[in-house]
Amino acid sequence: MTETSNHKESGNSVPDSKDQMVTGSAWMTAGSIFSRILGAIYIIPWRVWFGTYFFLGNALYGKGYNIYSFFLIAAIAGIPSAIAKQVAHYNAMNEYGVGFRLYKHGFVLAAITGLVSAGLLYFGAPLFDGGDPHVIPVLHSLAWAVLIIPIMSLSRGFFQGYQQMAPSAISQFVEQLARVLYMLGSAFVIMQVLHGSWITAVSQSTFAAFIGALAGTLTLGWYYLKNRSNFNYLVENSNNEIVVPAKQLYQEILQQALPFIVLGAGITIFQLIDQYTFFNFMRGTGITSSVMLNNLFAMFSVNANKLIMIIVSLSSALAITVVPLLSEAYTRNDRKDISSQLTNSVLLFEFVMIPSSLGMAAVAHPLNIMFYGTSHKELAISILAFSAFVAIMLGLFSVTSAIMQGVSQNKRAVRYFAVGTIIKLVLQWPCIHYLGVFGPLVSTTLGFLVANFLIIHWLNQSFGIDFPSIAKKTNGILAFSLIMCGVAYVLVKLLSRIFGMFMVVDSFWGSFVVLLFAVGIAGYVYVYLVLHTRLADTVLGDRTSRLRTMLHIK
Repeated sequence: MTETSNHKESGNSVPDSKDQMVTGSAWMTAGSIFSRILGAIYIIPWRVWFGTYFFLGNALYGKGYNIYSFFLIAAIAGIPSAIAKQVAHYNAMNEYGVGFRLYKHGFVLAAITGLVSAGLLYFGAPLFDGGDPHVIPVLHSLAWAVLIIPIMSLSRGFFQGYQQMAPSAISQFVEQLARVLYMLGSAFVIMQVLHGSWITAVSQSTFAAFIGALAGTLTLGWYYLKNRSNFNYLVENSNNEIVVPAKQLYQEILQQALPFIVLGAGITIFQLIDQYTFFNFMRGTGITSSVMLNNLFAMFSVNANKLIMIIVSLSSALAITVVPLLSEAYTRNDRKDISSQLTNSVLLFEFVMIPSSLGMAAVAHPLNIMFYGTSHKELAISILAFSAFVAIMLGLFSVTSAIMQGVSQNKRAVRYFAVGTIIKLVLQWPCIHYLGVFGPLVSTTLGFLVANFLIIHWLNQSFGIDFPSIAKKTNGILAFSLIMCGVAYVLVKLLSRIFGMFMVVDSFWGSFVVLLFAVGIAGYVYVYLVLHTRLADTVLGDRTSRLRTMLHIK
């Protein structure tokens, strides 16, 4: 691995945190974005094979996955992020041996929490079905994934503690690839060959999470064996001045891990609030059809959410990268480096997230048609476009909560998230009552807005964030993003008219062609503007000069 922490031959060396953040984010972003794209693309053939059962199947899939996600986060118990943080902490002190022992003890904890959580999900499935018995077999199939994923996630955290992001990113991609292949294979056989039950097909599609986890774990094992000699070298050449008893190691892991459960489950908790309140609150508006309610739930909580999580994963990648880097700076008590990293984190988030969200809103029409067809077309497109803006708040929380964890303010971050959750709960009924299917999205936005504001306010007071510098660059990012958004929107309208003369635009291939041209041209406009004005240089560093040369931009 080229990223291995060989630069840490002494505890006093201070790497270029901005360069590490950009490099690490690039790896994690690549892994996340390709995994999310795979996780969205599968829906196209899956939709065709399910036919008229698609919305019902997708709603059931979403219900099961929301519950599973919460149990999975509880099973992981924040241990991977805690391990990454603590391993980075001890590595910064040149105590690699202690970090290695942390990983071994964390492995035991991950195995135990996985076993307990999988058992609760499997045997307690009837308690979590929310009145829909079809959810039970889906939860049974997902319990197997809960058994193994904590160990896989723990190993990713260990590599991240060494600033090695490639193993995590590649294993993430392999995991998703294996999952999608099994999903599509089982769905095709059950629905098209055997003409079986759509509920069975959904259950097998969710069981694919276990298949993917197995593939991802094996990938990490291969990377560990490949790097074992380097790890052994670092351990043998540690200072070995610190002796930490096993009991203390467990305490450190749990103290760091428990707040990660709540923060890591933040988005999932909001989705569960929607799942258990939406149906009853919507019935109060006069919509009583179970089919219609499931269709509406699928549109905002599953369909749109699946696509916006592609761009939210960009910020999640940054969040994973920033925790060990901030932990190292915090260990050295380097407040200047912490302040610099806070500023860099905010800028990097804006640089990627703002154009991604605005761009997705601009191309919502062909994007939704390509993935979900023309059923409830106008409403589904509006929900997707609105959700693209909601994604900014979700992504920002991923980053800000990770920053709080990096500077050991886990409990404070949990308190701020609790305030945001209360806002969500209080506003849920009036938002749904007056705004219908858009209500949950509005209450989610406001809840995360409050949580993000509280966190950023505290960080600025404690460490200082260079807001004047951020504001100037933000204006540029926002201006170029709006230009790109306008170009994309106009292209969608124009190309739809042009291609509409000789093909059906509101079809998979018609939407694909429009989307390809609109995203390609508008995306290039944004890249050209940020490279030509040198705005990208202030965010990404000198590496942009090579990209400028490749694209022949002066």
